[in-house]
Amino acid sequence: MTDVASSPAALAPAFSESMDRLRRSLEYVAIPIFALVVSAALFSLFLLGLGQSPVEFFSLLWRGAFGTSFSLQNTLVRAAPLIFTALCVAIPAQLGLVIIGGEGALVLGGLAAAVVALPLLGAPPIVVLAAMLLASLLAGAVWIGFVGLLRFGRGVNETISSLLMSYIAVSILNFVVEGLLRDPASPNKPSTPSIGEANMVGNVPGIDVHWGLPVGVALCVVLYFLMRRTTFGFAARVTGGNLRAAQGQGLPVGRLIVTAAAIAGACAGLAGFFEVAAIHGKANASLIAGYGFTGILVSFLARHNPLVIPPVALLFGGIAAAGGLVQRRMGLPDATMVVLQGLIFVVLLASETLYGRFKIFGGGR
Repeated sequence: MTDVASSPAALAPAFSESMDRLRRSLEYVAIPIFALVVSAALFSLFLLGLGQSPVEFFSLLWRGAFGTSFSLQNTLVRAAPLIFTALCVAIPAQLGLVIIGGEGALVLGGLAAAVVALPLLGAPPIVVLAAMLLASLLAGAVWIGFVGLLRFGRGVNETISSLLMSYIAVSILNFVVEGLLRDPASPNKPSTPSIGEANMVGNVPGIDVHWGLPVGVALCVVLYFLMRRTTFGFAARVTGGNLRAAQGQGLPVGRLIVTAAAIAGACAGLAGFFEVAAIHGKANASLIAGYGFTGILVSFLARHNPLVIPPVALLFGGIAAAGGLVQRRMGLPDATMVVLQGLIFVVLLASETLYGRFKIFGGGR
């Protein structure tokens, strides 16, 4: 006797649902790739208008980003902070929040790490690094967590408040490194005193890339499961889907918003920790490198999916790494790469209108 549950008629709905999920997944891949292709085409027209060769530009872009072992390692180093700052955007986005203040949390995270390390110099390196790590996480979490508190408690727009707080964070950094903790040994570039070589984070064995990269990738996996496989993540996504419905169901919306914002800030603060502990060895204006703002683009291109963030961060890390080579060979200013990133962002936002419009992906019905 044929099992009814295994009959073709019974299996048809499950198969149809699986195909729908596959088509939606393909749509989430195809449209961002299309946006990148359109951006490249528009940027090529921009280069032609300047009398430059698009073929030479993209050839140098590839060579400067991935063409040699040195360029690849440079790309990986630049991708690490982008992973953390992209997570600062992606996690609140699950609740429908657009927080773009990762730059400020990164800066304060790096500053907190340097400030905490100074009175502990002479202690075992593991103690110094643990204190720096905790300070960075706490600084970032409090900074962006306050944005979430303003959003829920007072209805302050999180996009505007997080952006304005980034400028406040930069001012705090400048105030400290140019005044309170300025190192007299750094007359040309105001900085805090060095944390010491012994207290620096080393590189991954075999490559010239610090541990921030594997930590960032691991954190993406952890946060993906947090947001997709836990009750917290489910409640957060329900809140992002319909705030009033979440409140009607008795979900702790305020706590969810503040917690998600604090997690996001801790991620950006972690980027600041690695910038100080693995690269600069001190806090100075080098922390203001624009990673927080590029992370916004990374998160949007990854559609706020933590698992997709690392490869997208690698792409934009490569764009940043290739800037110097393009400038030397083609005589183009550094701002050329900023123009390319901005163009990608605009085209990406415009491409959002394409979702659900194509029958091949299950839309347009």
